[in-house]
Amino acid sequence: MITQSNYMEYRTPQFRRLSDDQLERIHHASLEILDRTGVCLYDQEALDLMKKAGVKVFEGNRVRIPPGLIEWALSIAPKHITICDRNGRRVMPLERNNVFFGPGSDCLWVLDHRTGERRRGTLDYIEQGIRVCDALPNIDFLMSLCIASEVEDQKVADRYQMRAMLMNSTKPILFVTPELEGCKDAVEMSEIVAGGAEELRRDPSSVCYINIVHPLRHNAESLQRLLFMAEKGLPSIYCMVVSGGSTGPVTAAGAMALANAGELVGVLLAQLKREGAPVIVSGGYAHVFGMLTHGGSGGRPRLLGARPEMAHYYDLPAFGLGGATGAKVVDQQAGAQAAFSLLIEALSGANIVHDIGYTGRADCYSLELLVICDELIEFVRRFMGGVEVNEETLALDVIDEVGPHGHYLDHKHTLRHYRQEWYPKLLDTGKYEDWVAAGSKTLRQRASERVDEILAEHQPEPLLPDVQKRLDEVVRRATG
Repeated sequence: MITQSNYMEYRTPQFRRLSDDQLERIHHASLEILDRTGVCLYDQEALDLMKKAGVKVFEGNRVRIPPGLIEWALSIAPKHITICDRNGRRVMPLERNNVFFGPGSDCLWVLDHRTGERRRGTLDYIEQGIRVCDALPNIDFLMSLCIASEVEDQKVADRYQMRAMLMNSTKPILFVTPELEGCKDAVEMSEIVAGGAEELRRDPSSVCYINIVHPLRHNAESLQRLLFMAEKGLPSIYCMVVSGGSTGPVTAAGAMALANAGELVGVLLAQLKREGAPVIVSGGYAHVFGMLTHGGSGGRPRLLGARPEMAHYYDLPAFGLGGATGAKVVDQQAGAQAAFSLLIEALSGANIVHDIGYTGRADCYSLELLVICDELIEFVRRFMGGVEVNEETLALDVIDEVGPHGHYLDHKHTLRHYRQEWYPKLLDTGKYEDWVAAGSKTLRQRASERVDEILAEHQPEPLLPDVQKRLDEVVRRATG
């Protein structure tokens, strides 16, 4: 069981793709979009909040937002949000450049790690996958991995997925629900586990992830979830997706300015609902529409590392994406894209890096890739940890004592420090003969075995029976 958080604090190195001047220009461009072009809000409460703030509504649901109102919202939105685990431990302080990693959610398909078959996601796969997440030391939070396709009424599948996450791990949860009622039920289940509404607000262990597909058209369901979470004083992630050349400009700067404008609307509405409501932003996900593939072009370097810089510009918690691949199987392409994205997002200081384990067009989940990424994350964390330079680590007295003709193998200094080095478990660094003797297994084969090993040996901390019963009642009520 993991008893402490894995967050890291930057010492060195650091990385930026955008200058202060570029960030300021994107910010001003976003303000101009909101003031000049405006956005459509498809929810009456959101429109009423805007009217109360002095914003005029025209064409029925379109608003043009003055820059001063956005600046006000940014000035009062929380700069620091701490996410807790199921037991109330404050394990994810989202501030500065602390970085946390976790999977994605709601894939239609999964890659069976035993057969290699691509099949529909199921509730059983979610339950097993969350147990794997619970066991992996470098996976900090949960998402539902895939959709429980066997649930007859897909409108309530999200309740089964939320229950599976709460039952099979103590780690924090980022949940996704398509409608307001599902969001309410997810929060209710989290309150049951936390011991009450005030306990959950004080020590939030669940965050609602809200994904908008057009920055200038905010659908009712997304706005309702945002305002509900704000009213509760609970964190939400309000994230825009722009497909460059389709739903936004094909240029990176234009797509980023547009996506960022949409997220600023979310920050504003949350503060209008409840001043100080916690909101996490991403700077917007902008990809190029694939003219040949008729879809998003995944795995490209277009805005990797740049998105979190907008959040840092506002001093707000930053949402990132890494550990995913456009590959259809766990192969060399998958490893390369996962490694690059994890490192770049960590270097940029994204506080929450999600979608680890995604393959294809973010529609298929792989537990093999998840466990491989767990080891890659440990590599990244070691790299990001910097180099400690002091009298003990310089070891001048030790060097002088050993001299030109001695060795360090049995020296006390070596015994004190050798365990601090990183020794990978999945990545093979041994001799060729030893690799052959062990079966000449590929990384994917070793990852598959690691998944089975965890499922055979790891048992998550159980919930109390009466808590489980109350969660079941919420699911039954939704099922009707």
